[in-house]
Amino acid sequence: MSTTGATPAVLVLEDGTVFEGQSYGAKGTTLGEAVFSTAMTGYQETLTDPSYARQIVVQTAPHIGNTGVNDEDPESRRIWVAGYVVRDAARRPSNWRSVRSLDEELDQQGIVGIKDVDTRAITRHLRDKGAMKAGIFSGEAAAASREGLLEQVRTQPDMLGARLAEEVTTEEAYTVEPADHGYTGEPVATVAAIDLGLKSMTPVRMAERGLRVHVLRATTTFADIEALGVDGVFLSNGPGDPATAAGQIGLLREVLDAKKPFFGICFGNQILGRALGFGTYKLPFGHRGINQPVMDHATGKVEITSQNHGFAVDAPIGEVVTAPQQQYGRVQVSHSSLNDDVVEGLRCLDIPAFSVQYHPEAAAGPHDSAYLFDRFVEMLTTDRVVTGADTLPPEDRRPSAAAETTGGHA
Repeated sequence: MSTTGATPAVLVLEDGTVFEGQSYGAKGTTLGEAVFSTAMTGYQETLTDPSYARQIVVQTAPHIGNTGVNDEDPESRRIWVAGYVVRDAARRPSNWRSVRSLDEELDQQGIVGIKDVDTRAITRHLRDKGAMKAGIFSGEAAAASREGLLEQVRTQPDMLGARLAEEVTTEEAYTVEPADHGYTGEPVATVAAIDLGLKSMTPVRMAERGLRVHVLRATTTFADIEALGVDGVFLSNGPGDPATAAGQIGLLREVLDAKKPFFGICFGNQILGRALGFGTYKLPFGHRGINQPVMDHATGKVEITSQNHGFAVDAPIGEVVTAPQQQYGRVQVSHSSLNDDVVEGLRCLDIPAFSVQYHPEAAAGPHDSAYLFDRFVEMLTTDRVVTGADTLPPEDRRPSAAAETTGGHA
């Protein structure tokens, strides 16, 4: 077992607030944006979610590390969080799948963390003041003056304006085959999945439904997509400010212009919003966890969803509008947050495109939203589907929703 927990550590926030605890994982210094996750389970998936790049994650669940670490659950090739903050770290893992402790994994990957701090107090502070720049300092680094540590925290780059997708994208393109994930028969369609911070379970969920998925780098061009002859395009989750994603926004506009079926999640939802001409903005403290309630406006159903985002699309809820980029026709907000009315999905009524702000692959998390992959498959394989609205089964179309999609698309 690692003994790093015997070393003092401090968490310093940019407003000068300091929390003292013990080192967890690697010793040293790390800087990032302090955010909190309300997930009660799935810490290994959280740590390896590329959307957390350059962020120091505070776990609101008090006990972390109980199930150790295994080699099956990572959502990417490495841990991406900048730092990790927990209250009560498990002294030893207790799970039949565990191959090493979380403390050891953090240490091996050079992730500086802190334990034995009041994560409830930290979370309440971030909810009140908003996500902010922070730093974890342990070992010799923690012995520096508080003024010096605060200066390091305040002079780090801001998340607003950060361009990070190119930093976390796959190093090489690869293909996920349906046959490798339990699907029998020939692929029903092929998809180009642009990796902006893709979680590994996402292409698996598509492959399970018969889709051959070509996972491509964030710098992929429309010519690259065309050369593959795919039936549709997917944009993944990812870190950073969507306002910086000019390349991906331009790429998506070419996809929309070509009337290729499109599905996006998380960062992909924000990029669709910007491609349509809507703005995006930074949330005070974001949505992070696997217990976020969302309303599907087409069905009236509530989904409990897995989320991880600090930016959102600025679009009107409760009405059909013409996209600011008018060539794309009518758009409606398909889903919204029941906590704060943040836009959680977009549906295009005149072109084959839709997106959601949350994670339907749900690793870890609830499976309420798995149907979205089925909608994408239908869009790719059914002749009658011509818009994002047509992926709604008839039984899921409320009268108001049906009226909004008149004109041959209902």
